[in-house]
Amino acid sequence: MTLPDRYFEDVYAASDDPWQFETSPYEAAKYARTLAALPRDHYGRALEVGCSIGVLTGQLAVRADALLSVDVNEKALGRARARLAAQPEGARVTFARRRLPEDLAALGGPFDLVVLSEVLYYLSPEDLERTLDGLLERLAPGGTLLLVHWTPHVHDYPQTGDAVHEAALRRVGAGLRHVHAERHGDGHQGYRLDVLERVG
Repeated sequence: MTLPDRYFEDVYAASDDPWQFETSPYEAAKYARTLAALPRDHYGRALEVGCSIGVLTGQLAVRADALLSVDVNEKALGRARARLAAQPEGARVTFARRRLPEDLAALGGPFDLVVLSEVLYYLSPEDLERTLDGLLERLAPGGTLLLVHWTPHVHDYPQTGDAVHEAALRRVGAGLRHVHAERHGDGHQGYRLDVLERVG
């Protein structure tokens, strides 16, 4: 089953930064690789799903004219809003509480860039398929879809990073083409990154 909102309420109640996005050298290096993998220097409209406390959001904002960043947790969104309010590029970002796939229609679109960083493995296989289909519908022709996820098994996550990336790659030839892939670390600690592009 997809992890319920309560799971994230408990996580953020226990810590303001439960995954050390602000302080972890691992996270900083992963963000650097994420931004370097983008095939274009700048995008028009961008979507970030699962923005958490907004650390990556601030870095994505300078690469887009307008960025919609969504999360299921209001506490995380509050911290993200506060973080970006102090940055000049914060004016480019709109934050919204959204849960996918239920709130796909509320996202709008089309988007020139969709970033899915450390978020899809929280979904059940059925919800993942619906989410990928809905996001593909909202990706502009020529638009970039970037996925980056931790690959080791986590006991309370419905899926692994590899499983969600393979689900996205099954759409290659059916609206997407695969343009870039990376793996970092090993089976016990690491992540993978894939970049796809909307065709047609």
